[in-house]
Amino acid sequence: MARSLGFAAYRALSRRKSGPGPSISHPRPDGQVLWIHAASAERLLALNELALRVQNQRDDLVILITTNPVSVDAAPVAPNLDAFGIQVDRFASDHPTEVGQFLDHWKPDICLWAGATLMPNLISQSADRGIAMILVDVSQDDFPFRRHKWFPDLTRSSLRCFETIMTNSQAASDMLYRIGVPDDTVSTSEPLHYGPSPPPFAEEDLSATSQQLTGRPLWLATHVRADEFEPVLAAHRAALRLVHRLLLVLVVADPDTLDGLAENLKGSGLRFVRWRVGDDIEDNTQVLISDGVDDLGLWYRMAPLTFMASSLSAGNAGRNPLEAVALGSAVLFGPHVPNHRATYSRLTTVGAARMVADAEGLGAAVTRLVAPDHAAAMALAGWRVVTEGAELTDQLVELVQDRLDRQGPDHARP
Repeated sequence: MARSLGFAAYRALSRRKSGPGPSISHPRPDGQVLWIHAASAERLLALNELALRVQNQRDDLVILITTNPVSVDAAPVAPNLDAFGIQVDRFASDHPTEVGQFLDHWKPDICLWAGATLMPNLISQSADRGIAMILVDVSQDDFPFRRHKWFPDLTRSSLRCFETIMTNSQAASDMLYRIGVPDDTVSTSEPLHYGPSPPPFAEEDLSATSQQLTGRPLWLATHVRADEFEPVLAAHRAALRLVHRLLLVLVVADPDTLDGLAENLKGSGLRFVRWRVGDDIEDNTQVLISDGVDDLGLWYRMAPLTFMASSLSAGNAGRNPLEAVALGSAVLFGPHVPNHRATYSRLTTVGAARMVADAEGLGAAVTRLVAPDHAAAMALAGWRVVTEGAELTDQLVELVQDRLDRQGPDHARP
């Protein structure tokens, strides 16, 4: 494929810069390789879910997920990807030699690139090797048109390496048309969003626990860190003054802190038990404490209101709230959620989540929102957010499957 003068100049200049080398931490298994590249933390979460869906349908497929050199160093990665044989690597640089080493090792068959932070050498070498290149979720705002200002045709040349480009707005599509990207490669779709797979729960456990609670109001505080114990318990004491039968289910972030929490509770005046699925819940119990993250599916389903902890104190990163939202819970959260800021912003904008700054704010919010009818509107708004992007994810799964089927297993690179 012919390249522009700007491309040639960029490649010559980039050869002068030494990089840390490609991040190749896994052997290359036999079979076809789907290479997924995420240009941001939020896109990485969405693509984790897509990778799991493709893997469920095509278990002989090798899936490699890479990220940009610096933009997603702290991005959350689904903890169970390794269990599915999905490899995750950080791409170190856009140096031509290092790009070649990376591609020589992995020999991908198809690349699904999400986001507009482009790496010209990586993209052009991939296209030259016959790798099917698909670009998705191109935004008008995040496209770095000025990044390569000394090489004005570099962006256009990079984009022409993709056989399919999906923007997330008509304005972004129009921008690509203006810089000379062929019309027949560009289409407009909805933005790429993380679609959670909620944690499972057993219907019999839901039924039995509901019968034990006999209509008692409850709220859930999950992933609670040790420095958040007192604010959460203070909020519960405040709410109990007005909602006398209120039950708090508290799931700790670290099981090693359970003993400390129990000691804290002994001096608090709150009646508590350590709970496991199947345990009885006494009518006078005010707090259930648990390290059972495996039981979160049950509590997300039962609690009309969930406080996503690991968010009250500076230095925390927050937790993804969409699993709770997907199971019908309204969400409260603290001010420190840098790893999920965009998700919380979407939920807050539509009224599905509220931020609380401290124990006083948490107690007041719980008192107002714990009644199921008050939380119902928030939960409905949250469901709409959860289902955003589902159509695009379905479309991408079908596109990848179709492209791999057309290549056939004989195309797999050994």
